[in-house]
Amino acid sequence: MSRVGKMPVAVPADVDVSIKEDQISVKGKGGTLNLQRHALVTVVSKDGKLSFAPANESREADAMAGTHRQLVNNMVLGVTKGFEKKLALVGVGFKAAAQGAKLNLQVGYSHPVNIDMPQGITVATPTPTEIVIKGADRQRVGQVAAEIRAIRPPEPYKGKGIRYSDEKIVIKETKKK
Repeated sequence: MSRVGKMPVAVPADVDVSIKEDQISVKGKGGTLNLQRHALVTVVSKDGKLSFAPANESREADAMAGTHRQLVNNMVLGVTKGFEKKLALVGVGFKAAAQGAKLNLQVGYSHPVNIDMPQGITVATPTPTEIVIKGADRQRVGQVAAEIRAIRPPEPYKGKGIRYSDEKIVIKETKKK
C-alpha cells in the first residue's frame, strides 16, 4: 500500500464520523456526506483518527484501501472547509450572472443559457466574467464546473470560451499564405 494510504485521517472535534456495515457518514458544519463501504476495506476509528487497511492481501484490496482513505479525507475536508472551483469567461460580450441557485450565461449563442445548481452547490459571480462554484462534495463541485465549461470550451485560435481560472490555453498559429 502507498505511504499516503497508510496515513490515518485526522477527524477534527467538530466533525462527527459514523461507521456502519455498509457506509461511512461524515457530518460537520458544511453538511453531511455518505460513502458506500467496500468489502475489501476495514476501517478502524481510534483516538479521533480513522485508519484504513486492506481486508486481505490482494492487489485490489490495497488499491481500494488507499482510495477509501482519500475519499473519506476529502469528505472531512469538505464538511470543514469546503471546496471551490473558479471559472473565467474570455470573449467579447461573454458574461455570467448568478441568481440564487441559478446561473445565467451569455456566451455567444443566440439565447442565454440557464443552469440550475444541484443541492449542496452554491454559485457566485464576483465579476461578470468570473464564476465561483463552492460545495462540500469535491466530486460534485468538479462535475458542475466541468459541465459549465463544456457549454463553451476554449477554442484554440483566439482562446475564447469558458476556462478554469488556472488553465493555460495553447494558442495555435493561423494559416499563412
